[in-house]
Amino acid sequence: RSPHVTTQPLTSNRIDFDNANDVIEYYFQKGWTDGLPIVPPTADRVQQFLDYVGRAPSEILGTEPTKGRVITVEKVAVNAVMAGCLPEYLPVVLAAIEAMCEPKFNLHAMTVSTMGSAVLAVINGPLARELEINSGVGVFGPGHRANATIGRAIRLTIINVTGSIPGQLDKATLGHAGKYTMCIAEAEGSSPWEPLHVERGLSPDQSAVTVFAALSPMQVANYHGNTPETILPAFHDAMFTAGYDQGELIILLAPEHVGFIGEAGWTKAQVKEFLSSGAVRADSETGEMRAVANAPENLTVMVAGGTAGPFSDVIPLWGAGVGSQSVTREIQVSTQ
Repeated sequence: RSPHVTTQPLTSNRIDFDNANDVIEYYFQKGWTDGLPIVPPTADRVQQFLDYVGRAPSEILGTEPTKGRVITVEKVAVNAVMAGCLPEYLPVVLAAIEAMCEPKFNLHAMTVSTMGSAVLAVINGPLARELEINSGVGVFGPGHRANATIGRAIRLTIINVTGSIPGQLDKATLGHAGKYTMCIAEAEGSSPWEPLHVERGLSPDQSAVTVFAALSPMQVANYHGNTPETILPAFHDAMFTAGYDQGELIILLAPEHVGFIGEAGWTKAQVKEFLSSGAVRADSETGEMRAVANAPENLTVMVAGGTAGPFSDVIPLWGAGVGSQSVTREIQVSTQ
């Protein structure tokens, strides 16, 4: 794509340094990093990012509702540069930030809570493949620039623009590694079902990001099952660790598991129904039967991970998926 040159001047403060190392150390001293070194956000580099998306630096993406912090395209571009992004990644980051600013995501509460959630960004559609966002082997692990830097740009924006600094406003009791970066693509080619963004109303040829307030993933291992009825019960115990009455819960199926389930002809709706109806127990105090998910639609089922290995994930969400609800947003890519 040809860049669309923006003419509006940048408004961020400019500081002169003798060398890049001085920049990095200064950012550490000011608390403007996540604990890792940053890429110096020079004016030229930030401008290159803005030209790529063709959006005005002063354009407001949203406002952090409690502190009233305004999030502009320029500020997100600065943090994307710092995170090590390429300009091509900026549309994804911008869409994720816009999604996070929707009221039902509850940005302030999920970023300052002691529960310690992270923003999980799931990318779907053609752009995920174009940018080579990993959906396969080691999907939550290292080794992929797009995954690492897009997720990191989101976290740096939370720290530097909304002011949720760890140990100050961010009061996570434990936190988890996803608070550095947590960005994946769905493995659409390994799934027998419609992908997440299509399930949520977009077309297959659109690209989208869905943001979740994710707690630590819980790996579910089942080496022996080769049918839906023998694979899926392994998820019930993992689901119970999330607690009762989950308004939303992620079931991330690895291709080896989903291969058997797809061969049996099960739909995504059948998987949700089996999991929600089976994760029911008597409350230890009242004896009342209670469910992890009160309805099948409370479960978000996705496919990701390497093709070998019977290991899937259950990912609980902050506030039982009620305090924060996931948001899906189309990624706008400039065609200038």
